[in-house]
Amino acid sequence: MKPSRSILSLLSASFSLAIARDDPAAALGAPRAPQVPRRNPVGLGLGREVGRFLQDYLEQRGYTVYAQPVEGGDGDRRNIFAYLGGSNRTRVLVTSHIDTVPPFLPYERRGTELWGRGTVDAKGAVAAQIAAVESLCQTHEIAEEGGDDALLFVVGEEDGSGGMAAANDLGLGWEAVIFGEPTEGKLARGHKGILSVSLAAVGKAGHSGYPEPGTNAIDTLVRGLTGLQSAALPRSDEFGETTLNVGVIQGGVADNVLPAQASAAALVRLATDRVDDTKDVIEKAVHDASPGVQVEFPYSQGPVPIDYDVEGFDTVVLNYGTDIPNLKGNHKCYLYGPGSILVAHSDHEHLDVSVLEVAVEGYRALIGNALKSG
Repeated sequence: MKPSRSILSLLSASFSLAIARDDPAAALGAPRAPQVPRRNPVGLGLGREVGRFLQDYLEQRGYTVYAQPVEGGDGDRRNIFAYLGGSNRTRVLVTSHIDTVPPFLPYERRGTELWGRGTVDAKGAVAAQIAAVESLCQTHEIAEEGGDDALLFVVGEEDGSGGMAAANDLGLGWEAVIFGEPTEGKLARGHKGILSVSLAAVGKAGHSGYPEPGTNAIDTLVRGLTGLQSAALPRSDEFGETTLNVGVIQGGVADNVLPAQASAAALVRLATDRVDDTKDVIEKAVHDASPGVQVEFPYSQGPVPIDYDVEGFDTVVLNYGTDIPNLKGNHKCYLYGPGSILVAHSDHEHLDVSVLEVAVEGYRALIGNALKSG
């Protein structure tokens, strides 16, 4: 049974409105207090109101819902774990994330299109996943007494994956886990890894009219960044080129003061599991260009291969990271979802309701295949 467009639109709209309640100042267009940039800015409202909406929605439909507390962040963060019947142990888990990146973009319906923050990444996936599970229940392909499928919607995916790390504390395991992210309706064969890079330079403050006694930390850092940009990063046939983005630069207090400190944060999308070799290449490139720059690597994760043994799907290798490596266990992993990553995190994030309808059928197929394969 195909879910109606009104159900999918209602779910997506409700998520967007919940995000607005999480961050009313942003929703009203008021300026937000300045914050120190991070590698991934914390999700708007931490998914708090979205989680409450989902809890109410699922409980009204007979699910047992556990709102799991998640440490960290700037508020009351909770994962939403839901299942039918009396046992929380199921064969299949369907999961995505309910946090988003700032800034807030209000929900808007433009004809058959849904616009707003998170419509693609990843409230559209959440809506399609719920609709798919409800549809399978209606056609009795998922047992209403439980045991077949559970839902997990986590916070913190956009900022350190604290939600999925906390989900490991549930102490559960599954035969298959179906992750929801924007894949343009294709089944992912794998995605690139991540290497975060922090760079810092220390100078000596002084008057800009007499720079000789001082040292300009920004100049030191810029030379290091130039070396970083020229580093020969490794590639692979399956994942392509390793890419680099310098996303944050900080330093200085005024244009007439030599800056005493400067820092930058970069993110490398790894196409190879040669993580240590890549670190060595980066350190050498930076230090050859500017010996005074300190280089650290706060986090690394090699490329992630993903199961794709389900017929009827085009496949794709993705350049972004997901929560897949953060969920422990011996289970098959599938990654699929509506929308394009090219509009995610942008000021024109949107998708068409028809894309959600296709995603519902995709999730139905993946869940059904997982249940038949066990």
